[in-house]
Amino acid sequence: MRPQKHLLTNVLSILTLLLGGLFLYGCNQQQQQAPAQRPLPQVSYVTLEPEKISLATTLPGRTAAFKLAEIRPQVSGLIQKRLFTEGSEVKAGQVLYQINPEPFAAALNSAEAALARARASLPSLKARAARAKELVAVKAVSRQNYDDAAAALVQAEADIQFWQASLESARINLEYTKVQAPISGRIGRSMVTVGAIVSAYQPLPLARIQQLDPLYVDVAQSTSDLLSLKRRLEDGRLVKSENHNKVTLIQEDGTADPHEGVLQFSDISVDPTTGSVTLRALFPNPDAALLPGMYVQARIQEGVNEQALLVPQQGVARDPKGKPYALVLDAENTAVYRPLILDRAIGHRWLVAEGLAAGDRVIVEGLTMLRPGTKVQASPFVPEQKSTDAAQASATAN
Repeated sequence: MRPQKHLLTNVLSILTLLLGGLFLYGCNQQQQQAPAQRPLPQVSYVTLEPEKISLATTLPGRTAAFKLAEIRPQVSGLIQKRLFTEGSEVKAGQVLYQINPEPFAAALNSAEAALARARASLPSLKARAARAKELVAVKAVSRQNYDDAAAALVQAEADIQFWQASLESARINLEYTKVQAPISGRIGRSMVTVGAIVSAYQPLPLARIQQLDPLYVDVAQSTSDLLSLKRRLEDGRLVKSENHNKVTLIQEDGTADPHEGVLQFSDISVDPTTGSVTLRALFPNPDAALLPGMYVQARIQEGVNEQALLVPQQGVARDPKGKPYALVLDAENTAVYRPLILDRAIGHRWLVAEGLAAGDRVIVEGLTMLRPGTKVQASPFVPEQKSTDAAQASATAN
């Protein structure tokens, strides 16, 4: 019996070990199958604070001469002389061309002679009319004789007036043979040469004079932007600054013009092809660095936004439809979706028109694969420049 009892004990011990091993194996399998708890996503945020900023808009435009005069002859004739240097400065009243004056001088002399002849006959006609008046009173001559004498006198006086006018016209035409500059400015190339035949008030100008100092700059602003600016000024979101009518000019090569311009006016009509309104600014141009027709950009002051909210550009994303949005942290550090309306980019930040408020914590780092409603572990955002400055200061201190 004892050997059987001993055998049974051994069997039970072996079974106990097997069952224990199976139990431990099952526990290990359950532990391996149980998912490990994921750590919370790490994000960085900025807290929005209102800022006072001066807003300006940059608009494309072109320069235009302050004054432009197209030189055309006022009489017909042959060009005898050109009395200016192309591209030079000319003064108002300066003679530019000389048209052959001989035919006009002859017409002037003819008018003077005709006037002298008409005046010479006037005394005798006056005397004849006076005598006829005395004689008709005593019926020494017929009434018809008196009427003829009076009519001859009136006709002579009318002839004198006619030739006086003809003489003045001939004198004016003779003066017009000297083609003068109507304004001061820089004259361009001559369209005609000496010996050319010109006609009075011909379509082709002989030359053009442009006054370059000061200079106009005409820029186009869309009506939607104009209405938006007007509404923001009316509701107080923008306040006009002291320099609201000042304009800064950026030339074609990207350099800023050293002189500051002044906004003159806004056109009262809208271009139907572009839907824009023309704004005109006046710029000093003492060194003639700007020429008419140049493409420029004008930076016009809009006003001051005293409660501006600026968000780093990396904190703004766009949905599949291209609409901007941001993820904001709530009190429990959960990402919340906020659709945005952006005004413009200012440096590396967006100016937010709608969608955010002062005190909001906007996530700017850790946005990759982050979805709204996700709980996160957040820390304040430290710009790279500040980090670099701190590292440099630390290195200097060491």
